[in-house]
Amino acid sequence: MFPKPIEKSSAGVRTAYKAMLPVALLIWLMPLLAIMVFSVKPGADFTTGNYWGIPSSFNLFENYGKVFFESDMPRYLLNSLLITVPTVIGCMILSAMTGFALGIYRFRSNLWIFFMFVAGNFVPFQILMVPVRDLTLDMGLYNTIAGLVLFHVAFQTGFCTLFMRNFIRALPFPLIEAARVEGVAEWRIFLYVVLPLMKPALAAMAVLIFTFIWNDFFWAIVLTQGVETQPVTAGITSFNAQYRAAYHLMSAGSIVAALPPVLMFFLMQKHFIAGLTLGAVK
Repeated sequence: MFPKPIEKSSAGVRTAYKAMLPVALLIWLMPLLAIMVFSVKPGADFTTGNYWGIPSSFNLFENYGKVFFESDMPRYLLNSLLITVPTVIGCMILSAMTGFALGIYRFRSNLWIFFMFVAGNFVPFQILMVPVRDLTLDMGLYNTIAGLVLFHVAFQTGFCTLFMRNFIRALPFPLIEAARVEGVAEWRIFLYVVLPLMKPALAAMAVLIFTFIWNDFFWAIVLTQGVETQPVTAGITSFNAQYRAAYHLMSAGSIVAALPPVLMFFLMQKHFIAGLTLGAVK
């Protein structure tokens, strides 16, 4: 039923497995390596068709200097922070409370309400483009950071509730019963008993949601336009001119835009792994 561990395979299979790992890793990293090489090339290399060859000159400081000091990239990065951080906080607060309610209390339609949260994750977000855009226009939230934050919180809360509810259901219920016997109020049970136990799950969820929202491009171009509101994923396209695309600056901007999620993961790596593996074994 389960695949046989590689350690129990024959010597030839193990050798082939080890030989294919670097190849698979190189194929997976190839787009990132290409972007890194493009980011240090001069613009003339793209004009002459030197896409995959050795750069004629290494313009590392020149390209990244233009990205930081001669473009609106700092503003786009600030917009992404203003969008991502409130979204992560909002999703964590709402999903922690809804996960507690759905995971601890037994009431009629509990399972149906949980299914409604889960069902939203299976709706293709492309079909929501027109109604969501019209809704933001009617509410006066189009092309605003607040509108994008509210939409992301609403759209991501379903996944976060699924994550938190299943985590809370795995917690030892006798702790909650003991607190109730002592006369502790329900909101205190949530704050002082359940919430401290949820820290690994909250850390893992924060990393996931931060990455999802920071890397969003579709809703960034649907619900915002202009330097004042667009996040960095949409702002990278500003390096495209009318007749020519500055691929070297776009690549440098892409590397800069990818650094915050990577930094977030390494800062939260310990808690992230703990949150994903908690409860995996008894």
